[in-house]
Amino acid sequence: MDREEIKKGVFQYVYDNAFSSKENITDDVLIFKNGFLDSMGLVMLITHLESTFGIKTSDADMVEENFESINAITDFVIKKQEA
Repeated sequence: MDREEIKKGVFQYVYDNAFSSKENITDDVLIFKNGFLDSMGLVMLITHLESTFGIKTSDADMVEENFESINAITDFVIKKQEA
């Protein structure tokens, strides 16, 4: 899967599961700070990423920078796939 396919999949998941203002979701918007997902949404997002992209998330990965935006999540998935 290339970067654009991963990004499209991540975007679609966030869009489908966002709480509000879906039209304001962009690749760089801060997903949690803007209230699109909450802490339970993060758990579900990680489960989705692991099953969809075949990655494993460790406790060390649980930093805001990895999950703050569509671009950050895409970069995280690519990094985990290459590991």
